[in-house]
Amino acid sequence: MAPAETTVSVTSFNIHHGEGTDGVLDLARIARVIRAGGADIAGLQEVDRNFAKRSDWTDQVAELAELLSCHVAYGANIDLDPPEPGKPRAQFGNAVLSRYPIARWENAHLFRSPGEEQRGLLHAEVDMPGVLLHVYVTHLAAFSATDRVRQAQQVVQLVNENDPAVLLGDFNARPQTPEIDTLRAALTDTWTAGPGAGPLAPQTDAPAARIDYIFTSQRLSATWTGFSTDDPAASDHLPVVSRLASGAGYGC
Repeated sequence: MAPAETTVSVTSFNIHHGEGTDGVLDLARIARVIRAGGADIAGLQEVDRNFAKRSDWTDQVAELAELLSCHVAYGANIDLDPPEPGKPRAQFGNAVLSRYPIARWENAHLFRSPGEEQRGLLHAEVDMPGVLLHVYVTHLAAFSATDRVRQAQQVVQLVNENDPAVLLGDFNARPQTPEIDTLRAALTDTWTAGPGAGPLAPQTDAPAARIDYIFTSQRLSATWTGFSTDDPAASDHLPVVSRLASGAGYGC
């Protein structure tokens, strides 16, 4: 008997530290948008952890995990001393939220030119029924194309060590750029793989510039992809959503 196919819905969402385009800080709204998109696994960028007044010094990782009843992994790319003695460290980075247990995780810092913000690649091993899925989340440099090219090369090297794998992120690069070409040469861009594929962009304020992507390894295929538009004002990005299916040999 052929193994049963394993499917999972994933989303990549730059949450802008929970602040919407209306200027309102509302992490519960972010949680509602993720829930409405039906994601089993969410890769989030721009997540604060006791980081700044802009997010009320809250641990957004713990709060989202509680709001969504999810397992969580976090990779801090900015990690600062506490603002006051006895307070937790101030951190900013990427997160994975998962309905399934997370067996282990690690965060790798990526190449950074002098003066550029530290970026990273969070790797979480998600223990799904019959499948250990490698979930990667990243947010590449915003202002340096040189850094993005180097970072994309690093990401490909790290992601290619594992299969099945899904790469979620804000890459700060449009589709026809060298850094995205590097990723597409090694991985599948789900936006071009599914019946919902099209030219629209996840950014609510720049509809001509798609910079958020979901990539998969060879053992995964995308069966659907698009945007979750439950509340477009929740962040300055819309979440990108794909439904993935495992390949042969990875059934339950």
